Amino acid sequence: MAARIAVLADIHANVWALEAVLRDARALGMDGFVNLGDVLYGPLKPRETFDLLMREPALATVQGNQDRQLPPEIERELGAKGAGWLRARPPTAVLDGEMFLCHGAPGDDRVYLLEDVSSGRPAVRSDAAILELLGGVTQPLVLCGHTHIPRLVRLSTGQLVLNPGSVGLPAYRDDQPVEHAMETHSPHASCAIVARNGGQWNVCFRRIAYDHDAASRQARALGRPDWASSLATGRVESAG
Repeated sequence: MAARIAVLADIHANVWALEAVLRDARALGMDGFVNLGDVLYGPLKPRETFDLLMREPALATVQGNQDRQLPPEIERELGAKGAGWLRARPPTAVLDGEMFLCHGAPGDDRVYLLEDVSSGRPAVRSDAAILELLGGVTQPLVLCGHTHIPRLVRLSTGQLVLNPGSVGLPAYRDDQPVEHAMETHSPHASCAIVARNGGQWNVCFRRIAYDHDAASRQARALGRPDWASSLATGRVESAG
């Protein structure tokens, strides 16, 4: 098993952020990385992001909900190879028998595994609620994405559930399952580094500076001021 693994999620076609995250992980002695989905969706650089991932492939990549919902213009930009690669990603994966990978919850990539957003803001679910959503997953380390919020939760079973946060989009607003906002309050790219140490898992969250202004300008030029604002600030525009 690789000794030190970078955990990436929710890249959202932000090649500037991905380059910075991979550079940082290499400097820390990364043995490889895993990718938890929502890879190429968004108004940034899907083809360049795909090309970078092909040059430096992940140990495992699972499919996110928005990887299943690419608009035609992104599919055309990616071409048959890129779109086909994305469609072929599995919804879940197990790495080295120790790590379970999913995007949202194991049974539904649209469900937040760790957070309840019924109040409009994320609140960590109860231990019992998380275990119910895990649906019998027994690996000691569960890796998930989807919320874009870095989080580590230890369950009563002893399992750790880790969300590394989003590489490429530090804030967003959504209306499913209810209107809510997810914000990290800075433009930094997020990821995590995990390492096995004598039967325990060490987890290091990384918040990495990159040229977020370039990403923000690209989003604004393509008619997405909401993304431009989130990329520049890590906040949802007009959020309280």
